[in-house]
Amino acid sequence: MLSSRTTAFIRIATILAALLAAGCESMPVQEMSDARQAIMAAREAGAEEYAAEVLLEAEESLQSAEKYLDSRNFGVARREAIEAKTKAIDALRVSEASRENQD
Repeated sequence: MLSSRTTAFIRIATILAALLAAGCESMPVQEMSDARQAIMAAREAGAEEYAAEVLLEAEESLQSAEKYLDSRNFGVARREAIEAKTKAIDALRVSEASRENQD
């Protein structure tokens, strides 16, 4: 038979493990927002003209992230959102460099 201290410890450890697991799979709200903002910034910088293919890839990654978010697959949604942001930033940089070269 387990002592009351051991039983309490096991309960606390179980609760902490459950909270930790839930934290790992939280909704990627910030990542989704960051990706959307980066795509908007790229568009405003002229990415549709200067980096259309990379912008399209960013938008596709964001759409994929939204799909995974809807199916509650938060880990994959987070990775896709980060990928969308990275591609959008690439498109932004290409657009800015292209605009500077024209000046």
